[in-house]
Amino acid sequence: MFQAGPLAIIASLGIISKVVLLVLLGFSIISWAIIFYKWATFRAVDLKDRHFMALLLRARDVQEVTRNAPQTAGSPCAKIFHSVIQRLDQIPTGFSDSGAMIFDRHVMERTAAHLAQGQISKLESYLPFLATTGNIAPFVGLLGTVLGIIDAFHEIGAQGTASIAAVAPGVSEALIATAAGLFAAIPAVIAYNYFLTRIRRTALQMDSVVVELLALIPAQGKPTGSASSGSKG
Repeated sequence: MFQAGPLAIIASLGIISKVVLLVLLGFSIISWAIIFYKWATFRAVDLKDRHFMALLLRARDVQEVTRNAPQTAGSPCAKIFHSVIQRLDQIPTGFSDSGAMIFDRHVMERTAAHLAQGQISKLESYLPFLATTGNIAPFVGLLGTVLGIIDAFHEIGAQGTASIAAVAPGVSEALIATAAGLFAAIPAVIAYNYFLTRIRRTALQMDSVVVELLALIPAQGKPTGSASSGSKG
């Protein structure tokens, strides 16, 4: 008699189908753990970045931002700002026609881009697992379905009948693996794309930090010396 209960169906699966379901369950559990962890991480990062950007937009000079560094700890945008300030002494400088000290802004922008890439790499941690789950989980489920259907037809051949009553239980049991693969893959794909959007938003904020820094530095008179003293104090 056909047993429609989920537990009864799973218990009636072959050993290969059960192994496939266990693999998919492992992928699903790890994916959900990453989803919750990254959601909490991005939520904290967004709050800290908004606080830092509000401070940066209100600041009249670099020293005002560096004095409030403890309040913005943990913000990727703040890390970019303070890291660039600390490296200003290493950026090539020269003098303009009027005798004012200048520095190579292109070098500073490349330095900021390099630092930003490091912060983005940290935000992207664990996301490849979500992409992998979204890509291979349906195929793992399909593999379980194919193997289950093979077993079902083998059983039909042994029984010598192809009636609906004989075919339906085996096919329905085999399709469980496909459903399990989709249940593991769909949340992982949605979360992966969502977190990539959040990372792009953070990257745009990092670009804004460089723009604001370039606007603040000319007000320092001697940008290299003033910025360095501000970062050390």
